[in-house]
Amino acid sequence: MRKSLIVAIILIAGLFGIILYHGTLQKREIVIISTNDMHASLDNFPRLATAVQQCRDTVVTVLVDAGDRWTGNAFVDLADGRLPIIDLMNELEYDVATLGNHEFDAGQQTLGGAISHSDFVTLCANMESENDALATLPSSHIHKSDNCLCIGFCGVVTNYDNGHPDGNDAVFEGLRFTDPMHSACHASNKLRRCSLQVLVSHMGDDKDMEYAAGCNDYDIIIGGHTHKEVDTVINNVVIGQTGRRLKNVGVTRIRFQGCKPTDIEYENVPLSNYEPHPYFLQRIAEIQSNPTLRQNIGTLATPLNKVGLANLETALIAKATQVEVAFYHYGGIRLDELPAGGMSLATLFNLEPFSSHLYTMQMTPEQMRGMIIAKYNDRLNAKESHRIDLFCSEPYDIVVDGSGEAVDVRFPTLKRGRKYRVAMGDYIAKKYPGIEAEQVTPLPLKLLDVMEEHLRRNSPVAASNTPKQRIVKR
Repeated sequence: MRKSLIVAIILIAGLFGIILYHGTLQKREIVIISTNDMHASLDNFPRLATAVQQCRDTVVTVLVDAGDRWTGNAFVDLADGRLPIIDLMNELEYDVATLGNHEFDAGQQTLGGAISHSDFVTLCANMESENDALATLPSSHIHKSDNCLCIGFCGVVTNYDNGHPDGNDAVFEGLRFTDPMHSACHASNKLRRCSLQVLVSHMGDDKDMEYAAGCNDYDIIIGGHTHKEVDTVINNVVIGQTGRRLKNVGVTRIRFQGCKPTDIEYENVPLSNYEPHPYFLQRIAEIQSNPTLRQNIGTLATPLNKVGLANLETALIAKATQVEVAFYHYGGIRLDELPAGGMSLATLFNLEPFSSHLYTMQMTPEQMRGMIIAKYNDRLNAKESHRIDLFCSEPYDIVVDGSGEAVDVRFPTLKRGRKYRVAMGDYIAKKYPGIEAEQVTPLPLKLLDVMEEHLRRNSPVAASNTPKQRIVKR
């Protein structure tokens, strides 16, 4: 009896000690502020600076970017080394970033120079390089916060069946990309002793969700690439993505009991809620002071939405190349709308930042049908499929079945079996699946130059916002 009483006293004392220990563990909090797919959008950067400053004034803050820092703004993309956006990120004191596919647009030398110029850590776990400037990129990074918590970061970039991220084959020569999910899983082993594990991903929300469903090695996935606003939890993994062009900022609040995270909350916060930071307003004005880029080259007679811009571009492609049918792709039109009035050279570049060259060829309506269906049903690049992706100077309907798959394309103005002269941008000609054509000819003609000449000679320019392409059910 006495022995049982002693054992009971010991157990009660031990339990009390455990309760006392956990009750005295320090409660701490960290906020991760995240951006993705900025595409050198400068207008909201001063608001981002205010949001970051206010957060740092109240809680330990880590600032992270999930890729695609440039391509989309003439004042950055045409600057030496594309460094203006890196300078701004340095001044705002970013901590960690991963590579996006558009980081490679200007070539490996430019990317290597930008990484060397960066004060923040650039990660990429699924890239191997023969280029010395890129070969030393770490796969992971352990960040020690101001309140002595240890956060492990891993970075990955998307990879397609062609062996590299989305983009021109030439800029990826000498680089090898492995499966980002496998690489993220392998890198997580190095971070297991950290209080928190964060995957900074440029795979896209679909791949982020697929990865989280099968593997919860990471507490948080900060995502990018698909330009969607994501706020979800899958398999206990918090996943967030802000959209694009600094419309929102991602705010992840992590509360700890000692070194163990007890609560994680993600939220997309509109940057319109913040006043611009005066210093960064001045910095943006300095960057955007180039008089050549600010010069108006023409005017739009009416406001144009994405469809109107597509109608204008396909009409100009057809006219410049003297063909009967012209195509251009959704992703190449980088602005969603333009107001009526003057258009500067910078705005035109922002609309068409890829310096797309034009191709001509011969195709029958049946071959065009195959190209359109292959792209619509494309599952390898899901973010560009199951939508009107190929805008055309001629009208057509995509016929879909009950499962949403394209089964036919109807051209009301084209004759079956006839060979038509066709033009399209180089990205379509080189990258799109299912293209069959004859007499394929690359031209030394850029769409940007075609549009600039037309605006200078024919302003005010008008186009219709009425869609020429439709999706109809069978």
